[in-house]
Amino acid sequence: MKTYKIRSLLFTFSLLLCSIFFNSCRKGPGPGGKGTMTGRIYEYNYNSEYTVIQGEYLKGDHDVFLQYDGENTYGEKTSIHYNGVFEFKYLLPGKYIVYTYSKDTLPATPFDIVILREVEIEKKESIDLGMIAVYDN
Repeated sequence: MKTYKIRSLLFTFSLLLCSIFFNSCRKGPGPGGKGTMTGRIYEYNYNSEYTVIQGEYLKGDHDVFLQYDGENTYGEKTSIHYNGVFEFKYLLPGKYIVYTYSKDTLPATPFDIVILREVEIEKKESIDLGMIAVYDN
């Protein structure tokens, strides 16, 4: 009877350990996968009243942020290459928010605004977000 209790206790303990192990291995969005996300930042340069475009080009030296689903802060930050291209590599499947800052096109607003894209990556998927427009004066 003593052996039965010990085996029962060991079995219960093993089940508990297995459930903890398998639940801790479940990963959400973030680093550690084979997904990739790329895009380009395109800047429209306006006059101070935002009525005339004075130039448009691929923007360099600009920050882009990656926020993992359910997080309150960004998980990764990258600076744009001179040719306007950004890339986030080694992403696990899940939902992400890619965002950057831009001048507001309303002349009376002195604050930057957020330009964002919501994206979902599947296993080993590469996503091209295309052009993301920002504004300056």
